[in-house]
Amino acid sequence: MLALDIQGLNKKYDHFQLKDVSFQLEQGYIMGFIGANGAGKTTTIKSILNLIHVDSGEIHVLGKNMADHEVDLKQEIGSAFGDIHFYTRTKIKTLTNVIKTFYRNWDDETYYKYMRKFNLIEDKKIAELSTGMRVKYNLALALSHGAKLLILDEPTSGLDPVARDNLLDVFQELVEDGEISILFSTHITSDLEKCADYITYIHNGQIINSAEKEDFTDTYRLLNGTTEQLDLIKDQLISYKTNSFGFTGLIHTQDLDPSLDIKSAVPNLEEIMIYFSKKEDMYV
Repeated sequence: MLALDIQGLNKKYDHFQLKDVSFQLEQGYIMGFIGANGAGKTTTIKSILNLIHVDSGEIHVLGKNMADHEVDLKQEIGSAFGDIHFYTRTKIKTLTNVIKTFYRNWDDETYYKYMRKFNLIEDKKIAELSTGMRVKYNLALALSHGAKLLILDEPTSGLDPVARDNLLDVFQELVEDGEISILFSTHITSDLEKCADYITYIHNGQIINSAEKEDFTDTYRLLNGTTEQLDLIKDQLISYKTNSFGFTGLIHTQDLDPSLDIKSAVPNLEEIMIYFSKKEDMYV
């Protein structure tokens, strides 16, 4: 079953729009949702959660239309945003006692397990929490009511490398039994190299590619060649950079002519994002 099925999502603002956004997430997997700041990640996530009204498109969660079953589905969804601000003078315990009343499957045992795992103290006030601790508290809430789909916007922002690594381990543990699925947006692509099964890349409000992680990166090649070779292949490149030795450029694997004998390698996620962003700079 599909945990998430988005088809033809459109949302227009004065200076930005989502354009025919479509992708799917199979149940029991982790999908990394990548893109530069302002590319449309948060807008897409808010659309999925029905926090903003879309112009057109359909969103199905766990086989049900979100527009028709929002109340029931939000019992099945755990969401967390890296930039959420709680009432800062309130103690964690007081805030949790309010939030838990909204979920019929809230489980105190699970909640306290993650509070211990994240080293969070209930008697602390929100104002006393660092940015990273607020992210962890948000996740503890999201994980404590039996959610089958976790939708997380920049969940690792504000965390140090060790804390981020521990959180990624938690994500992998959660999907092991095949019941829970995770969609999380991030610009820290190294996090996805470790734990993501699928990658969806959004750029300027449009989906560039959505595929299994290995297939995603294998779609492209990073080339290193001479100035003479650049002249031969320039029109096929997504974008390129020149240097004193020649050029480095990104190309779709299918467009690469092996007879040109140009040095090539599979790029990482960050390199793919960088060269797609550079594409626009080249043609402004």
